This record gives sequence, structure tokens and C-alpha cells, in this order.
Amino acid sequence: MVYMKKIRTKEYFQIFFIRFLGNFLLLTSLFFIAKTFYQPIKEEIRYFLDKKMTKKYLVANSQADAQIQKGLLAKSVDFKSIRFLVPEDPWFSIIIPKIGANAHVIANVDPVHEAVYLDVLKKGVAHAAGTAFPGEGGHIFLFAHSTDYFWNVGSYNAVFYLLYKLDKGDQIILFYKNQRYNYRVVDKKVVDPSQVEYLTRKTNSEFLTLQTCWPPGTTLKRIVVFAVRAKE
Repeated sequence: MVYMKKIRTKEYFQIFFIRFLGNFLLLTSLFFIAKTFYQPIKEEIRYFLDKKMTKKYLVANSQADAQIQKGLLAKSVDFKSIRFLVPEDPWFSIIIPKIGANAHVIANVDPVHEAVYLDVLKKGVAHAAGTAFPGEGGHIFLFAHSTDYFWNVGSYNAVFYLLYKLDKGDQIILFYKNQRYNYRVVDKKVVDPSQVEYLTRKTNSEFLTLQTCWPPGTTLKRIVVFAVRAKE
């Protein structure tokens, strides 16, 4: 009888341990999945709700301009569904009205050394060192949302998560040294990480390239969006 009790006790602890281990592994997996895809899902939900509520994003050069425009709109239309985007930093910022993106741009970031650009991408969008600045008439290359490991993607800036939703003709606005520069999307592509020719391309006119990881939450591919300087 005592022997049988010992066997049952042993079996109980074995079953308890297996169940505990199984639950632990399940919860750990769910945690890493949530950590990886929280930001992309959050951005997708925000974009979906914006569409449902027909929210529009308008760009103001400053907070004062935003207040003036709000006052003008209040007299003519219901501006509750309108949100004004004011540049995070008029010295260097990017705003993409269609996806509600608004972020500070950090200039002259080394796009080759991971230890350098990964730290920058936690703070904003990176401007690739060696490429042009707005107004210079050359090729401007900006990148964001990169990661060292897929489970660490939530640690980085989410401003470019919805970049794939941009279509030909959509507006991209850069603010540089307190000046506003307007661009229009002309194309987009999904490419392999090894295709670095988009970083070093040459152009005779002002050309803007935006790059981010693709699909969201992974580092498998890159999506690149191309835009040209719009006529003022």
C-alpha cells in the first residue's frame, strides 16, 4: 500500500511538471509573439479606424499655423475628423499624411554598421550618411524600423510600419533647416537586404528613397518607396 502511494505521488509530480512546463512554454511563446507584432498590429488598427472615421491628416509648418488653420476650418467644416501634424523637429523631420507618420530624422547615420544605426532607430528615422539633404538636388535616403532579431522589433521606432500602404502620387513632406520640401511617391518595391544599389543610386534631380524591413516584425526583406521633389 505504501509502495503504491509512492508511485502515485511520483506520477502526480511528473504530470504536474509536464503541465507546468507546457504552460510555461505556451505563455513564453505568446509573450514573444505579442512583443514582436504588437507595434505592427497597433499601427494597422489605428490606420483601419482612421479610415472608418474618415480621419484626415493635414500638415502645418508650426503649432501656430495649426491653430490658424483650425480656426479657419471651424468656420466652414467639421474639423473633428481632421488632425494636424506639426513637424517633430523643424530642423529635420519627415511627415507622411496618408499613414499619419511624423518623426524626427537623425542626420548622417552610418547605414553599414549595425551597432551604430540600431541605436539611432530607437529614437527616430535615420538619414544615411553620404546621401543628399533636402534642397540639394540629389538622392536622399532615409530608413527606419530595423532590428537585430525579430523578437526585438518592438524596441524600434514604428513610424515606417505602414510604408507599404503608400501609392503613386501620395505625399511625403520633409522639413529641413526650417524649410518645407514636398515629394510625391512614384514607385515602391520589395527587395532583398543584399540589394544595396538603392542606397548608392545616382540621380540628376532631387530624389527620395524610404526603406524599412518587410514584412513587419521580420528582417526577411526590405520595402523601398521612391519619391520625387514636387513642384512648389
